[in-house]
Amino acid sequence: MSAPEKPTALHLRPGSVADVPLILSLIRELATYERAPDAVVATEADLVRDGFGKVPLFRTLIAEVDGAPVGFALFFLAYSTWRGQPTLFLEDLFVRPAARKKGVGRALMLHLAREAVRLGCGRFVWQVLDWNTPSVRFYESLGADVVKEWLTCRLEGEALTALARRAP
Repeated sequence: MSAPEKPTALHLRPGSVADVPLILSLIRELATYERAPDAVVATEADLVRDGFGKVPLFRTLIAEVDGAPVGFALFFLAYSTWRGQPTLFLEDLFVRPAARKKGVGRALMLHLAREAVRLGCGRFVWQVLDWNTPSVRFYESLGADVVKEWLTCRLEGEALTALARRAP
């Protein structure tokens, strides 16, 4: 007779400066999943400065199963002028493949929703790639609306610098 399988212990905790190497590793894993493995140029120093300095620009949530890190969420507050309230903006959510379909992503999203309500946010917003059907279905299962009429606009790199140079 085999021993019963030990139940999985899921734990969510805020990320700390000691987690920066892990956070950057998870960001890189997410970029690989999103078919852009070479797009990450962020460094550990960038994350330390911007997430754990005097005025943190983002917060992180680390998901662990049986003590091992399996995912994370990186988020920050924005402001909705139309609602007159803060918005919790989820920049990245990633669960390692081996931990998927075990409630980790759901637990992260529930925690973030609770945090948004605690902070008085009128919205909880994130983006998902249009080809990522499993994630779209997952988010819809949580009650999210996929807003198709808004398109993301982005300036970066030389285009951003060129536009900035045109300012008086």
